[in-house]
Amino acid sequence: MTELLDKIALYLSYPFVQYALIVGVLISLCSSLLGVTLVLKRFSFIGDGLSHVAFGAIAIATVLKLTNDMPLVLAITIICAVLLLRTGQNTKIKGDASIAMISVGALAVGYLLMNIFGSSGNLSGDVCSTLFGSTSILTLSQLEVWLCIILSVVVAAVFIIFYNRIFAVTFDESFAEATGVRSKLYNLLIAVVIAVIIVLAMNLVGSLLISALVIFPALSAMRVFKSFKSVTVCSAVLSVACSLTGIMLSVACETPVGATIVAVDIVIFFVFMIIGKLSSKSVR
Repeated sequence: MTELLDKIALYLSYPFVQYALIVGVLISLCSSLLGVTLVLKRFSFIGDGLSHVAFGAIAIATVLKLTNDMPLVLAITIICAVLLLRTGQNTKIKGDASIAMISVGALAVGYLLMNIFGSSGNLSGDVCSTLFGSTSILTLSQLEVWLCIILSVVVAAVFIIFYNRIFAVTFDESFAEATGVRSKLYNLLIAVVIAVIIVLAMNLVGSLLISALVIFPALSAMRVFKSFKSVTVCSAVLSVACSLTGIMLSVACETPVGATIVAVDIVIFFVFMIIGKLSSKSVR
């Protein structure tokens, strides 16, 4: 145990680990804020769909040989988030069908482009790193860290400023419309913010595991708490704690960062599920 703590203390002195912790905390915090809204609106898989879109955008950036792919990936993901919302409101294409269509299509096109135009000698490694995060969180530049900080502050500010309207749209869109809240506009805002979070989280857990980062903390908090505010606060605390724990375990045990974080999230979910059941029995 002492050796493990010494190893962790040693790694904490390295800038790349410090960058990973900063970005991990910010991404997990942002993803947890809207995770509760997505779960309650039964739109959890939008994160999965947009993460596959981001993978396709990364493939395009790779083909174009862009040194900084985040602006392109962010733009494409936001556009697809808007299209996803619009097609989901179309009676001919239901929400789940549009998510599946865009998700599978982007994933297939992205992989096809990387196979045809990719110049890397390790295509399997590049795809695995993009899909599962691998060690990309440990190779962040200072510019990427600052960009993540700025975008995270914007996401948190949007959530805080429009908290009441997001709350209204989450629980009853019809009532929100009747009281003067433009629900379509705020649904669009939610979709755009989620797109930003997806792009940020790509470096942390990879495109295939992003949904877990968004959903698990919210579901865990819902096992114990009932009010929207308490669930959101608990979800944020759990998300940050799980990310910190996952990153440190990953560094110390040399395991994949994204998979380790999600594994910690799963353990915490079962712990909170047990706590929720025990508390409900004690109330009876």
